Amino acid sequence: MPANEITPAPGDCAAQRHRERMQRRKAVVDGRIAAASQRRGVLLVLTGNGKGKSSSAFGMVARALGHGMQVGVVQFIKGKYLTGEASFFRRIPQVSFHAMGEGFTWETQDRERDVRAAVAAWEVAAAMLRDPALALVVLDELNIALRYRYIEVDTVLDALRNRPNMQHVVITGRGAPAKLIELADTVTDMRIVKHAFDAGIGAQPGVEL
Repeated sequence: MPANEITPAPGDCAAQRHRERMQRRKAVVDGRIAAASQRRGVLLVLTGNGKGKSSSAFGMVARALGHGMQVGVVQFIKGKYLTGEASFFRRIPQVSFHAMGEGFTWETQDRERDVRAAVAAWEVAAAMLRDPALALVVLDELNIALRYRYIEVDTVLDALRNRPNMQHVVITGRGAPAKLIELADTVTDMRIVKHAFDAGIGAQPGVEL
């Protein structure tokens, strides 16, 4: 080795390898971004037994509002108890918020009543899915209404297919039907790892309510 050549320190070699690896990764990501040239409304389905489906949907509501968008929200099943999201988003003029449920099925114990509430909620939701002024529509716990066949899944799919081209839709709830998953652009299945309720901790404002 020539006397004037300096051997790179081990840390310098690791930094160089990291830089080269990130450059290769950036090239791949940039290529995928360039190829994703479509611009249209997307359908997102948030399902699974884990916590966070509605929380994620309302995070998207906040994001849409940050971009100056108009938002519509219909809550199926929920509605008996006032939640933090209902209390907050009803104050915002850009959000049309409708909590139209009668409570969870084990609380009502009345299928006919549950069906009437779900059908009324769907009528509001269907009108939103025809409204091009709404950039984002959240149908919270719709999957539960579909699971119990309070609303026919094909009726919902037809409305989703025929909605305004740039309208985004988020549907939440456990047990999303296979037909809805097939139609969706993005599907997230949330699973339980741990839940405070299993340790005897009840639902609390700001966390579940």
